[in-house]
Formats: sequence, structure tokens, C-alpha cells
Amino acid sequence: MKVWDLPVRALHLALIAGVAGAWLTSERWTHWHDGVGYAPLTVVLLRLVWGAVGGAYARFGEFVHGPRETGGYLAALLRGRAARHVGHNPLGGWMVLLLLGCVALTGLTGWLCTTDRYWGDETMFALHTTLAWTLVGLVALHVGGVLTMSLQHRENLVASMLHGRKREPREGDVS
Repeated sequence: MKVWDLPVRALHLALIAGVAGAWLTSERWTHWHDGVGYAPLTVVLLRLVWGAVGGAYARFGEFVHGPRETGGYLAALLRGRAARHVGHNPLGGWMVLLLLGCVALTGLTGWLCTTDRYWGDETMFALHTTLAWTLVGLVALHVGGVLTMSLQHRENLVASMLHGRKREPREGDVS
């Protein structure tokens, strides 16, 4: 069944490319870093809009769950009994928010480093760098979660983000 619409998939790939580009230009080719770093900010803004008006599986209200449900899902996951979700599972929903927030804050602090107020400010630059490394950690957790769920539910989630399809819900799955 079709789960991830074209805007979700395109924005996901654009975010990967933008973050990778900003990372690759942070030490070498630094003259490109500022411009490249603004691309992920644009993607975050577009994803926020699409999260409000997009299709069912794209909407934040569809996959961001409260603490009780998220905690219950985590407990089931740790017992090896996490239900399969057709869209984002509760932990995945929070990871989306963490990733988007961290990208936005990294981009914002990067921009602030270029302003008259914070140009050369070591504290702002340290915050920007810390956020960038935090983003690396979140990406690693995200990839680990995707691989874990792919194995546990015998479903290639990387491929589904590329073509947009996942298998139909079965008994016990959450749609």
C-alpha cells in the first residue's frame, strides 16, 4: 500500500542531501558552507507545512503520540513485542521532531554566527558545533531504529522511503 507520498520522500532525501552537504563543507570548502547550510532549513520549513496539510501519514497529528503511548511502545520494543505501525511508530514520530528541531537549531545558530551580533562569538560557534554533533548522534539513532524495525518486522523501511510503499496491515498492526 502507498504510505509515504512524494513530498515526504522528496523532503526526506533533500534533508539527507542538505545535511550531508553542510557537514562536508564545514571543514573544507567552507566558502560553500553557509549557502549549503540554509538548504536544510528550507526543507524543515517545507516539512513543517506538509506535516500540517499533507496526507494522512505525513501529518504530525497522525504519528506524534503522547508520553504514555510512547512509553508503552518503548516497553514493548524492549521486550521484543513492539507492534508494527504502517506509518511512523511512536518513537519514530518523536525522532522526526527531534531531527527537524535539531536541523532548525543548527541552521539558526549557523546563521547567527554570520550576523554582526555573533560574528566571532565563540559561545555561539560552540553551540552551533554542539548541535551539529548532536544531529550526527540523532541520525545514528534514527538509522539504528530504522534497521531494528526493518529486521524485527521483516520489512525494508529504507526501500519504502524510496518508493513509498509498505505491505498492507496485518492482524496486530497499527495503521
